[in-house]
Amino acid sequence: MILATTLAFGLMTLVMGLAWVCVLRTGNGGWTDVFWTFGTGACGVLAVLTPWSGAPDARRGLVAALVAIWSLRLGAYVALRVARGAEDVRYQTLKSQWGERFKPRMLALALVQAPVSALLCLSITSAAARPGPGLRAVDLFGGAIALFAIGGEALADEQMRRFKAGWHAPDAVMDRGLWGWSRHPNYFFEWVGWLAYPVIAIDLSGGWSAGWLSLLAPLAMGLVLTRLTGVPPLEQAMLAAKGEAYARYQARVSAFFPRPPRRGTPR
Repeated sequence: MILATTLAFGLMTLVMGLAWVCVLRTGNGGWTDVFWTFGTGACGVLAVLTPWSGAPDARRGLVAALVAIWSLRLGAYVALRVARGAEDVRYQTLKSQWGERFKPRMLALALVQAPVSALLCLSITSAAARPGPGLRAVDLFGGAIALFAIGGEALADEQMRRFKAGWHAPDAVMDRGLWGWSRHPNYFFEWVGWLAYPVIAIDLSGGWSAGWLSLLAPLAMGLVLTRLTGVPPLEQAMLAAKGEAYARYQARVSAFFPRPPRRGTPR
């Protein structure tokens, strides 16, 4: 697992370096997300299925399939959005804030994502390498969590896509469907998906101590999404773009974990 994680880190460093070059050539920072998603998925699948990871079995096949489905679905969605639409407001805001220092800072932002991918790959391989023949009920449960999360994120993305494609006032805020229960339901389901690997990996009887490494995935993604490059910069950008309408949305709807919207707050 350590070898696979090290190789994932090296490969993702190269991938994110290429992402930075692509951003400079196209002028669109969103390509960073495309390179990261496809790159992390490819590294995860390779880490599970390469010969040094162990003999192929049903559990490795299940984990590799879950990683591939996640990467292909999300990567294709983000790639189409970046290619066809305007630059993500997060990157527009960074360009405005960083000015002439955008290029070196964007490189740092791209490269810092490589160790995150390596941690995710460590979690993935700890799940895939859990000893034991065949698939257990808990493996299937973990797979169900991953597919549920992929479906939930796809639904949130589609709801937002339809909102952006329709006519609305400049300060209109998407607050219907899943977006009426969470300001970032796509991020929430992304985080839920990484809970699948601890479910598969952790052996409470103590027979597979390496399984606890799988907790690194939801911990790392939770930190990234809620404290670093996810919610904070997007909230800042949306407040700047939507003003008071978004402030009212913030007061009414949970930032991350879905729950019924607060009542009594004017729209």
